Amino acid sequence: MNGKITSWFKDKGFGFIKDENGDNRYFHVIKVANPDLIKKDAAVTFEPTTNNKGLSAYAVKVLPESKYIYIAGERIKLTAIKSYLVYREEVPADTRIDKENAILSVGALMSSIRPKSGTQPGEMRSVKKLAITTFQGTTLIFSEDEIDVDATVKMLKV
Repeated sequence: MNGKITSWFKDKGFGFIKDENGDNRYFHVIKVANPDLIKKDAAVTFEPTTNNKGLSAYAVKVLPESKYIYIAGERIKLTAIKSYLVYREEVPADTRIDKENAILSVGALMSSIRPKSGTQPGEMRSVKKLAITTFQGTTLIFSEDEIDVDATVKMLKV
């Protein structure tokens, strides 16, 4: 089962996990495989059980925080991200994906198999884009044709 540490009393050696059903479960440090990673809000996996006081967890494993995020095949170090911006841009409605250089995503594949809606030459459409700037000065731009922009922004906010 998955959960998140909601409280941790290091001096007492125990804490509580909110499981995927929203229930609070007691855990003790001796039931944790990697106790050095215990901290509030850390993601965990565990085996659910009950004891004489109620719901508890054993075989707890704290999931290490990833230092990288993968967006459309690009590996980006989270600590290297200086800023990001979501914006809309008008592009020609008949713009196609560069199939030789694109990393195809579900969104890109779906948009390429949708029936054409009789676009007129010169017709424009609004596309949501995400621009990520790194401390090294690199700017990476991803469009909603490549990625789920909203889901990616949620990962950046974590």
